[in-house]
Amino acid sequence: MPARPLDARALAALAANPGCRRRALLDGAGVDKAALADALGAPAAFGQSQFAFARGHAFETRVKADGGAELLRLVHERLDPTAEPPRQAEVADLAATNNEGRTARTALALREATEAGGWTLLDHPMLALQVAGSPAFLEPDAVVVHPDGTWTVVEIKSFPVLDGAADPAKVGAAARQAAVYVLALEEVAARLDPPPRVRDRVLLVCPKDFSNLPAASAVDVRKQRAVTARQLARLTRLEEIAGALPEGVCFSPELPAEELTAAVDAVPATYAPECLATCELAFHCRARALAAGEVTALGRSVRAELGGLRTVEEVLAAAHGEAGEEDDPAVAALRRAAALRAQALAAATAEEVPCP
Repeated sequence: MPARPLDARALAALAANPGCRRRALLDGAGVDKAALADALGAPAAFGQSQFAFARGHAFETRVKADGGAELLRLVHERLDPTAEPPRQAEVADLAATNNEGRTARTALALREATEAGGWTLLDHPMLALQVAGSPAFLEPDAVVVHPDGTWTVVEIKSFPVLDGAADPAKVGAAARQAAVYVLALEEVAARLDPPPRVRDRVLLVCPKDFSNLPAASAVDVRKQRAVTARQLARLTRLEEIAGALPEGVCFSPELPAEELTAAVDAVPATYAPECLATCELAFHCRARALAAGEVTALGRSVRAELGGLRTVEEVLAAAHGEAGEEDDPAVAALRRAAALRAQALAAATAEEVPCP
């Protein structure tokens, strides 16, 4: 099966749930999770339509037309208004035969642009980021080198800005994705002497209202960058995850359903309701979590409140005094809640008036 590259969107989703070894292994191995979900009988319910993809491509092409003149104008206006206006900018040549070659060419172009001291646009550069011990190749929409030698990530999205405001959830997702690019750029900058500064504000470009005109805004990604860096550092190395699997495990969608299900279930998963919006295997994992009575299916906040209690059965046993330590705060809270519920039900039953 052809391997699927690990992109920034997948990395951002992985960083949001670093305890999920299943996603870490499948993404790191380049497994097509959408095809896997279809073969398991739990197809993914999200994704970008061909129409939306074509519209986004057309908008990006318009923003980068004329050597990126409009894009550089927006960067100057929103992020660096005191600098010399970009009257004539350079567009770096990043052509290479493979990902490793494009990554090296991008690093060279960034160094040359920084030394040149002018405006330079890198259209779809290739960056590498170490994730769980393996390299992930990332391709941001654009990177701009400022005259002062600083670098800015540019993220171009097709969702609209209506009356000056965009969907907060989509802006948040774009910020998390851009934070991954900032981390990768910082690794490139660290290899230069002196290391250039990667700006912690990125430029988000979206269509204005329902037109094809660009609207840009600066987005501070310091928080997203810190969270993503911390979460990615917590990921278990892929070799350790693979080493714990039975010999001969295979994730080919062409396997019989029973054999494929056993292979997928051999890798531990950490399901949360948020997975429904970010992972193709979410419906399969949710069904397994509900069948096992895992409290993670109720949400991360509930899971955090329950401490060491892992299943609904354990929670109910602790609430009824059949299990758990009395000095455990979670157990004490559950028993108090169970007592209050019993009192409320008893009071409601006593106040019922019999029908004539």
